[in-house]
Amino acid sequence: MFVFVCAGCGAELTVPLFQVSLPVHARQVYGNGAQLPVLMESGTFAVDPDPWRGPWRRWGGIHPVEAEARGIHAPVRSLSDGPPGESVIAPGDIRGTRLIPEERGGSSCCGLDGADGTNMACLACDLPVATRLDDCSLWQAVRLDPDAVRRTPGGGVPPAPLSWAELVEEGEGTPPFEPIATWGGPLGTGHYWSWSPRWEAAAGRALAHLLVASRGRPVRVPGGLAADVFQRGLDALLPTGLPERCAVLAGPGRPSPGEGDDILLVPVHPRTGRTWSPPGPAASAYPVPLPFGVWLWLASPRPYPPVPASGRIPRDVLRDDPLPLLPNRPFWADREVFRHTLARLPAARAPWLRAILENFGQDSSAHIF
Repeated sequence: MFVFVCAGCGAELTVPLFQVSLPVHARQVYGNGAQLPVLMESGTFAVDPDPWRGPWRRWGGIHPVEAEARGIHAPVRSLSDGPPGESVIAPGDIRGTRLIPEERGGSSCCGLDGADGTNMACLACDLPVATRLDDCSLWQAVRLDPDAVRRTPGGGVPPAPLSWAELVEEGEGTPPFEPIATWGGPLGTGHYWSWSPRWEAAAGRALAHLLVASRGRPVRVPGGLAADVFQRGLDALLPTGLPERCAVLAGPGRPSPGEGDDILLVPVHPRTGRTWSPPGPAASAYPVPLPFGVWLWLASPRPYPPVPASGRIPRDVLRDDPLPLLPNRPFWADREVFRHTLARLPAARAPWLRAILENFGQDSSAHIF
């Protein structure tokens, strides 16, 4: 376990925390006026390896050698010159700080967005140490400035990471649909039923990997929910008329991949961040990473069909009148997560992948994001 302390005076700034993998949706900006929940589970922190905040530089002013040294292999709109390695925690786990009122503004409308820089100071010495995020369309979090805090050993022993078998047995899948709460508008606060923002972010990252794994050929994914999530995007971005590659679900508890399965949709361990790898010859297949909860739902879907019942309806039985709500639009992968991921894959140097990024959002790709 670790406690973060102020680099200026040594005051404790957090409760004891243990490290987990950074969620794929950590940088997501979702919808307009949506109220998103807390990003990190209480008692955990994750490290974001990439700079997140300003100052920013446009792509035209960045030399290709510098870009590649920073792990950027294809054009992006801009690059952050902020410090890399910020630790991300739940807002409820911060201690001994105060908000800096003059740093509240920026482009926010319903809360804090961090656009004006660090907005939380150490209560003991007034050193700016963190950035609180809680504006609409942002996941609520606190980002600790790596230059202003230090990580020190804290009390307690963190729980041991679960094995893959234990995760399958005890883990919870992430439902693909969920209600999204909204801030006030002409009709006041409310909510709407939507595809899960977590799924849209996961699909953005996975779609970038699927393009790389395709090597410019069409890719077919399993039918059902996986096809709803990935197939339209793959069909829009990849050429037709060539022999297809097939992507299959693989992972703990699943049948071993076959010899012809050269693209695998596999889980990422939520604690360690490691991608599951198959044994034997299939280890050479391209692994497309999915958050464990998303992968588990794809591997073990829960259809919740109507169940006949007499008398009072039991708690675990869904009514078939009215029918369960479904989103009123096709699935959209997250545009910015896709762009962020693809530009950081070395294969993006290939001309056909660079062309996808440079022409991003035009023509056939506009309706899949």
